Amino acid sequence: MNRRDWTIHLADQDASPAPFDAFVFRRNPWRYSPLALRRQGSISLRLSPSLSAMPSSSPLAPRHLLSASLPPMTPRRVAVIGAGAAGLVSARELRREGHRVVVFERGGSVGGTWVYTPAVESDPLSLDPAREVVHSSLYESLRTNLPRESMGFLDYPFVTHHRRGNDDGEGDPRRFPSHAEVLRYLEDFARDFDLYGLVRFWTEVGQVEREEDGRWAVRSRRVRGGDGGDESEVYDAVVVCNGHFTEPRVADIPGIDAWPGKQIHSHNYRVPKPFIDQVVVVIGSSASAHDISRDISGSAKEVHIASRSALVGTPNKLPGYGNVWLHSMVESANEDGHVVFQDGSSVHVDVIMHCTGYRYSFPFLKTNGIVNVDDNRVGPLYKHIFPPELAPCLSFIGTPWKVLPFPTFELQSKWVAGVLSGRIALPTQEEMMEDVKAFYLQMVVDGWPKRYTHNLTKFQFEYFDWLAHECGYPAVEEWRKQMYEAAAENRRDHPESYRDEWDDDHLVAEAQRDFQKFL
Repeated sequence: MNRRDWTIHLADQDASPAPFDAFVFRRNPWRYSPLALRRQGSISLRLSPSLSAMPSSSPLAPRHLLSASLPPMTPRRVAVIGAGAAGLVSARELRREGHRVVVFERGGSVGGTWVYTPAVESDPLSLDPAREVVHSSLYESLRTNLPRESMGFLDYPFVTHHRRGNDDGEGDPRRFPSHAEVLRYLEDFARDFDLYGLVRFWTEVGQVEREEDGRWAVRSRRVRGGDGGDESEVYDAVVVCNGHFTEPRVADIPGIDAWPGKQIHSHNYRVPKPFIDQVVVVIGSSASAHDISRDISGSAKEVHIASRSALVGTPNKLPGYGNVWLHSMVESANEDGHVVFQDGSSVHVDVIMHCTGYRYSFPFLKTNGIVNVDDNRVGPLYKHIFPPELAPCLSFIGTPWKVLPFPTFELQSKWVAGVLSGRIALPTQEEMMEDVKAFYLQMVVDGWPKRYTHNLTKFQFEYFDWLAHECGYPAVEEWRKQMYEAAAENRRDHPESYRDEWDDDHLVAEAQRDFQKFL
């Protein structure tokens, strides 16, 4: 047997370890069951000898251990694109595995999308390719829609700024804090894990392209403080962490070109003042659509929320608001200034606000067509991370949405770092591609739109536990899963008050007890 490719076979599928059992269910639109479960009822686990050699007491020890010992792999030189939450935790995990890391950050601080700026783009719809891009989509009043206990990194609790030893008088103690508190948390994370020294600030990546020897040429330039010239360096691997809340998606509205009003995407919304005495249509059913509608209702004359989730029929007022109405989706826009809804009603409108989400965009990445974005599907990606043909030296962190973002980034980056070090083995290129094709086929069978490829929703915790198992870590805490579900239910039932009133204090207490080992 080749010592570099140990294989454990479990002949009886029912004897598989618990994390695999979670993936064997029929109506899963993304098919995270391991390939081997489809092969004559056997499971084939591919473990790197360096992983199997770890003592069972190690926090990295896998569930299945084999006695083997090999010299460690030479550390790789890895470029990380972006110093937001995904880039920071990727840098930490890569360095923990012994890799040499450089993080490229176009801005002057860590935090990515959590760095608030009052600046907006010159094109309010952000469609002009020549515009000066503003990375963040935060508005001034934004608070998280997830409780801090569940949204933090798994081993770095999102407790208050003061509890992490800061005496600067700053901080937001609320469970659903402001964007400024999230940024402070990420800044503390970067400081406490000594990540600032890995980041090249004010450095924009212009091109990432594969060399003939399989390494990656990264071309960058200083946007401030340099001579403006390009610098080219070669890396063994690239981890893409540039986020997906910068390139807006805009609703396609018949007649919009002749409509005389103003349009804006929520990416460029900051404060309510510009909407004083305006009649505004907000398109979208996301949290941002409803939060922004409430935010501007105190200034606007009228606010009309149009969404696919609304029932077709007579518009209803949003409970508790005298000037906010709920509508079905927009049918058309007319040159006389009216916007017509699918129920036939119409309103004379000054502004249309598109809260219609974002597109994945990697303008710097050159893969000769191997990786594409098609209807917001980034692919092909094995487990939303590795392009099979380019694995493991190109990976994407943070493509899933409708998830707990920071734990997602952490578990994904642990897996990537372990694979790059040789501690964890991937399936073959053919097996990974087979898995991707099966996933796509299952989406078609289940009627799951292509644009929802990376929407994990209720399946995120199976995904988390699968990643944790691959890395030799325990499953995500039950309290975290229950808290996420409780918050979602509370948000659905009490959209006005869920950030300040809740009934899961028992889960908060459990989380705080769990946090003690990290504080």
